[in-house]
Amino acid sequence: MLVRYRGLYANTPETDLFLDRGKSSYLGGWFEMVNSRLYRFWGSLTEGLRTGLSMGASQAIAEKFPWGDYQTFIDIGSAQGGVVVEVARAYTHITGGDFFTDPLPTADVLAMGHILHDWDLEEKKLLLAKMYAALSAGGALIIVESLIDDDRSQNACGLLMSLNMLIELKGGFDDTGADCSAWMNKAGFRDIRVEHLIGPDSMAIGFK
Repeated sequence: MLVRYRGLYANTPETDLFLDRGKSSYLGGWFEMVNSRLYRFWGSLTEGLRTGLSMGASQAIAEKFPWGDYQTFIDIGSAQGGVVVEVARAYTHITGGDFFTDPLPTADVLAMGHILHDWDLEEKKLLLAKMYAALSAGGALIIVESLIDDDRSQNACGLLMSLNMLIELKGGFDDTGADCSAWMNKAGFRDIRVEHLIGPDSMAIGFK
């Protein structure tokens, strides 16, 4: 981090490159995000290694949503997809589907974790309408994203994720909580609310 010479000290070349706020290569914001989001979870490293269970946003969703009011639940898109990939490898009779073209089974709760931001606006609206149609009466849709704050001044990670979607995928982008709520409302959802989870992640919840 620093070098000392004859009673003086200075930044190392690496520190000067990555931790100088005045340079475009500054990475301090990333470390601040990791500190606020991930540091406390490393306290559960032993439990995580033993169980393979995430200590992050998934746990927050389990705690904050009233799951006891519902009976059936479907995870649309399976977030990063790790679980379904491993299941499909072990059981070859299980095949994937297309949530744009295939019919969705009816359920009390549907969730999309870091899925909606993959698509352009028209595709987002199409998916929301399809989710609404698949829900049971009184059911809930949970959308988990790095939702950007409405004035676009706080959630730097969400803004960078949106830029990443723009670069990586045709038409993909992250949205604000207000934008997501408006699209959900147009699809028919009611009593829509946005709740912070951990770090840059929040969930938008709407009911049928």
